[in-house]
Amino acid sequence: MKLTDREKELRFKTALDAIDEILDPSNIENTLQNVCVILSERIPYFDWVGFYLVDREREGELVLGPFVGAPTEHVRIPFGKGICGQAAERKETFVVQDVTQEDNYLACSVEVKSEIVVPIMSGDRVLGELDIDSHELEPFSDVDRRYLETLCNRLATLFGE
Repeated sequence: MKLTDREKELRFKTALDAIDEILDPSNIENTLQNVCVILSERIPYFDWVGFYLVDREREGELVLGPFVGAPTEHVRIPFGKGICGQAAERKETFVVQDVTQEDNYLACSVEVKSEIVVPIMSGDRVLGELDIDSHELEPFSDVDRRYLETLCNRLATLFGE
């Protein structure tokens, strides 16, 4: 379902308002799960929404956290591997409009056509990241990037770092 940037703005604003109401630093896992639900319900082209968190015992590795969507075999991802690992290693948002064009892509499902990954940062340190897959080609615009980066900045405060 292709949305205009204006339609996206409206959906993201209501999603962020709903997320602001459920932010709870005393239960980060539950909060992240609820964020996944809100995003997957309000943004129609978000087919898999989840979090990868930095493993505190094995720095340089991401571990799958709360998610909504089909199960994935990628429960641990080293920094640098796949889109998620690259986003963590480079500490920057990755937008992939067509995953078939990426050499370093970890396929989760044949249905996935595009992906956006946004790091959750505390200063210069990666705490985790928000990973979103879509079954549509080229669904993401600058609106997605802006709102998801804003969301991840808010989520960073949950970690108390």
